[in-house]
Amino acid sequence: MNECVDIVIPVYRPGAEFTDVIKMLVSQDIRPRKIIIMNTLDGGDDTLPDLSSFSVSIEIHNIRKEEFDHGKTRNEAASYSDAPYLVFMTMDAVPADEKLISSLLKPMSDEKTAVSYARQLPKEGCSTLERINRTYNYPASDRKKGLSDLENLGVKTFFCSNACACYKKEVFDSLGGFVNKTLFNEDMIYASKAVRAGYFIYYASSARVYHSHDYTLSEQYHRNIDLGMSQAEHPEVFEGISSESEGMRFVKTGMRMLSDEGKLRLVPKFILFCAVRYLGFRKGKKLARLNRHSC
Repeated sequence: MNECVDIVIPVYRPGAEFTDVIKMLVSQDIRPRKIIIMNTLDGGDDTLPDLSSFSVSIEIHNIRKEEFDHGKTRNEAASYSDAPYLVFMTMDAVPADEKLISSLLKPMSDEKTAVSYARQLPKEGCSTLERINRTYNYPASDRKKGLSDLENLGVKTFFCSNACACYKKEVFDSLGGFVNKTLFNEDMIYASKAVRAGYFIYYASSARVYHSHDYTLSEQYHRNIDLGMSQAEHPEVFEGISSESEGMRFVKTGMRMLSDEGKLRLVPKFILFCAVRYLGFRKGKKLARLNRHSC
């Protein structure tokens, strides 16, 4: 297997943590050929940290804030690569060890695997509720997902995260890459396209990054509005596939974890957190329907 890999990272005013990301990528047992940075400018302090000391080819492409789109920007970045594998990451996903890339590449030996994505570990000091969220979505065991899993897993069949995911470039190009315009979910929309074309999505639990967010209730609400809108805007992917049942599984799992850890005092906060997610998701779907009817 040709193990030539390019990394793609969209950035917007990256903090000190971004240097840690680059440092860990350079130390990988399979080193990236180059790192493609899509730097979003808004006229403020858009200065990137000094990356000249790192012994890897770093390619920086500046775009204006109004040009950024989760799908289109990543497609543009992919056009700058002719490597057989592309790893898309976010600027705050820090590799946990030196085996991230090799662990992502291992499932790619199967010609029918289109994407492998990493396990996201909660960062030190994150909240209990965010730890539950990461543990639920990113368990300790691998999972290979294809069309036959749709009845059992529902929308989770297409779950994949560009916080850290490896794409087979030949398949990526043949399927047309990411959708060019989307608020959210460019990774899941692509995954659905790959699954329906007969490919597999592989969750590689040994590929690990530290990536978590302690959103406020307001931030979580608005994030889930975007999630709901993006799903409603792509009925070819999500229509007729239950998301609510997946939400109920999350609630039950979270309640059990809080009970097992003796943290029942957090149950009211957890229920509120789940309610805000659900209400935001429903609001987003409603807004998308209203937007379609007003066109």
